[in-house]
Amino acid sequence: MRLIVAITGASGSIYGVRLLEMLSKLNIETHLVISEAGEKNIEYETHWKVEDVKGLASFNYDIKNIGASIASGSFKRDGMVAIPCSIKTMSGLCYSYATNLILRAGDVTLKERKPLVLVVRETPFHKGHLAAMLQLTEMGAIIMPPIPSFYHKPQTIDDIIDHTVSRVLDMFNVEHNFAPRWAGLQG
Repeated sequence: MRLIVAITGASGSIYGVRLLEMLSKLNIETHLVISEAGEKNIEYETHWKVEDVKGLASFNYDIKNIGASIASGSFKRDGMVAIPCSIKTMSGLCYSYATNLILRAGDVTLKERKPLVLVVRETPFHKGHLAAMLQLTEMGAIIMPPIPSFYHKPQTIDDIIDHTVSRVLDMFNVEHNFAPRWAGLQG
């Protein structure tokens, strides 16, 4: 399996870091692009250094390198995830405004009919956000805000993060056991 991972400037960069950790443990090939704001958020929101996050990926690309292999439809991919996904990135994808490598790779992922998962990190949403989400869904994207569940009785923030990221893995049919699954009500 080969996945493109984008970390944008939305709050919640730990979601992208955790996804890379999980994919690395599963030996899944990853192609990482981090926006400039994403790099700042990694440093501000986490204890991670950007270079260490890049070290979790199989391959790294500069966001300005629109000539990178992942910018082409001839690059074989199983899908792409923007985690977290800013409203700016979501809007660029919605209107095919491919001015950087994240937007170009996402646009190509859509045109090649591969899964594009957007972990949109914003709240509340206004009508423009919702309209863009609807249009992207109609184009084939999966909108997946990191909304926590509580049926698995999380004890830590890591439990909540792991559950959300595990659900992202499910969108790509990746077998894993990083978070508990709902087993139904007992009794």
